[in-house]
Amino acid sequence: MRYDGQWKDIGSWNTFAEEMPDKIIGNAQMDDTCEDSNIVNELNVPILGMGLKHMIVAASNDGILISDKTQSSYIKPFVEKMDQDIRYAEKSWGSFTVIDVQPEAMTIRVELKPSHKLNYHSHEHRDEVWTVMSGEGVVILDGKRRDVSIGDVIRMPAGCKHTVIAKTHMKIIEVQMGHEITVEDKIKYPFPEF
Repeated sequence: MRYDGQWKDIGSWNTFAEEMPDKIIGNAQMDDTCEDSNIVNELNVPILGMGLKHMIVAASNDGILISDKTQSSYIKPFVEKMDQDIRYAEKSWGSFTVIDVQPEAMTIRVELKPSHKLNYHSHEHRDEVWTVMSGEGVVILDGKRRDVSIGDVIRMPAGCKHTVIAKTHMKIIEVQMGHEITVEDKIKYPFPEF
């Protein structure tokens, strides 16, 4: 089927702001002195804009951008110089948000959609602890199933094969601990049969 509408590349913050139906997305507000400005807030803290003129304010777990709208199109060389791992990602199974990073520990909030699961996997160089914050599911540890719900704590030492299957929407706090915490430290296995 042939598309007969109008095409617009939304490749810059300035162009994105032109297409935003509202001036604000997320937990934010602007006072009456703001002109031609937009705020996009994906964080759990509020943003207050005062006296903004022709500005873009964009806040996420990957960073915060505060820019004049015309200057926002020159962001790429600055972002390329930043050396930082991904702090938030949406996946087919849900999403993850990095909450805190320490030299030998990382804390992540994992959200799983109902009936979705993580890969069955293990880590060689780190231990993990999961705390179920909401929802219900099934955890599989080295081939053994266990029902889990709010308040349950699951410990997985390095080498332990593990996964979680969400029965309902789940929120899990995952704490990774070890000398080497990297995304490469993951060995995937076929899902166990039951």
